[in-house]
Amino acid sequence: MDVVKDENFELRVQEDVVQVRQRARAWAVEIGFGLVEQTKIVTAASELARNTVEHGRGGTARFRWVLNGSRHGFRMDFTDAGPGIPDVELAMKDGYTTGAGLGLGLSGSKRLMNDFEIESKVGAGTRVSVTRWR
Repeated sequence: MDVVKDENFELRVQEDVVQVRQRARAWAVEIGFGLVEQTKIVTAASELARNTVEHGRGGTARFRWVLNGSRHGFRMDFTDAGPGIPDVELAMKDGYTTGAGLGLGLSGSKRLMNDFEIESKVGAGTRVSVTRWR
């Protein structure tokens, strides 16, 4: 997989979530996604960035424009060094939350993107990687 563009963002406070959402839209437009695809990408970016700030106690977002043959993809990695997720399978269920949200951030992001990976270790943090292809 070739990388056309690569950028990292710090995620510490709620304003950083807004920045990531705006940057995700700009990247989606630049890569050539249509309006519906842009909305899916921005929604996933917003949910995962918010999770990183609220549940992971801050971390980073990494955006990459990737090529796989003739396919263009937008890969986003959200990483934190927070408390980790004790039961990833449970956390992926709609409605499960440890906060005040609706419990749709992880599961909804998975549905919005083509590829979804999550790695979490209790006491060491969580990394969620998603990719949307066109």
